[in-house]
Amino acid sequence: MTSPNQKGRYGRYVSALLSLSDLLMVNLIFWLTTHINPELYSGDIRLVWVLVNVAYLPVIAWFSHFNQLRALKMEHVVTCSLQSVGIHALFFVCLVAFLRADYFSEKVYLVFYSLLLFCLPVWWVISRKLLKHFRKKGKNFVRVVIVGANSTGKRLYEELMSDAGFGYRVLGFFDTERPANFGGRYLGDISELDDYIRRNRVDEIFYTLSGENQDALHNVMDAADDNVVQFYFVPQISPYLTRNFEMYNVGAMPVLNLRHNPMKSVLNRFAKRTFDIVFSSAFLLVSPIIFIPVAIAIKLSSPGPVFFKQERTGYKGRSFMCLKFRTMKVNANADTLQATEHDPRKTKVGDFLRRTSIDELPQFVNVFKGEMSVVGPRPHMLKHTEQYSQVVDKYMVRHVVKPGITGWAQINGYRGITDEVWKMEKRVKHDVWYIEHWTFFLDMKIILKTVLNAFKGEENAF
Repeated sequence: MTSPNQKGRYGRYVSALLSLSDLLMVNLIFWLTTHINPELYSGDIRLVWVLVNVAYLPVIAWFSHFNQLRALKMEHVVTCSLQSVGIHALFFVCLVAFLRADYFSEKVYLVFYSLLLFCLPVWWVISRKLLKHFRKKGKNFVRVVIVGANSTGKRLYEELMSDAGFGYRVLGFFDTERPANFGGRYLGDISELDDYIRRNRVDEIFYTLSGENQDALHNVMDAADDNVVQFYFVPQISPYLTRNFEMYNVGAMPVLNLRHNPMKSVLNRFAKRTFDIVFSSAFLLVSPIIFIPVAIAIKLSSPGPVFFKQERTGYKGRSFMCLKFRTMKVNANADTLQATEHDPRKTKVGDFLRRTSIDELPQFVNVFKGEMSVVGPRPHMLKHTEQYSQVVDKYMVRHVVKPGITGWAQINGYRGITDEVWKMEKRVKHDVWYIEHWTFFLDMKIILKTVLNAFKGEENAF
């Protein structure tokens, strides 16, 4: 079954044209590379040119789904470009070695793959934007009917029509009877579906009724098969469960996992932990440059230790000792009372450290030890975990991954004091979104945004 996303009429031809355009872009880049300095290669360039094209065929097969994307997310574009260049390089080098066609210097390969890594994602964005613009003009669309004038059918209709660039034209709804106060275009009873398909060149049917109505389901499937129309079954799922699903099979029974967590993948966990170790190690090696003057300033500002240790909630609800630079005078409420903007407990040095987030830097020790990650939901005091887990929905979900020095909620402005419940709700919502949509490049984006925010200062950093 082909994906319904952004297909449009003649969608498979559009997908083929997009793949062909990508291949033409690869050839253009190779042509430019070989003409920058012709003295860097010798031998039969035609053979190598053929190998460049052959090596891209596995990329087209592997990333054929990319042409079906509903939306262009930059993290996904970058990930796909890195993977595609890596796959091409692997196959190309193997073919060159096997045929002994190594007629180029290393500089040619370096220039070629550098240009490919830059130009390919740019071309992907441009070509897919052009396709969406073409569809918004009413071209390359699929004719769709929805079977089921219920709430699921209405939600599906809104999604299909939310962007004209998706390439859908919903003709209307069929059902066993017209619901009262139905505002959509009702086309008739399910028994009339077969005749309507023949007269209106319907391309796809989306079935949103209960699967328990076997007679209706069989009739619609038969109508789709008889007219060579793509059939999609849409399960009736609560609108409150609007997240990415994972489907599994228990024997012959399909089941849905409602909580998508990329960190369940061993490869993803390995990649994230490897980055944490490398990044924290590199920082800790140069940390004395920052730590020594900060430590001196803290000791001069008020009596007490340089570091502040606080027990916080970590991975799977387990507590750990979180390190920070001390920013307050020693006080009895440090483990229970959050800092406010004009908190008298803060020292002048501490206020600066908080506003620049320098006070969080000792947590790289926690990262190196494996108690935290560079990016993740911020760890909270034990008292707050106990308090908010009772009143904030999905609060404990944020602990299915390691806490981080920075996170998605923080770069979106939800940091600092949570003196009202709605502030914590917003923070938790962003934390859960991060967990379900994690990618390596999302982490890179968060780190970059955190650094930029540290330089310009943040409103809620106090």
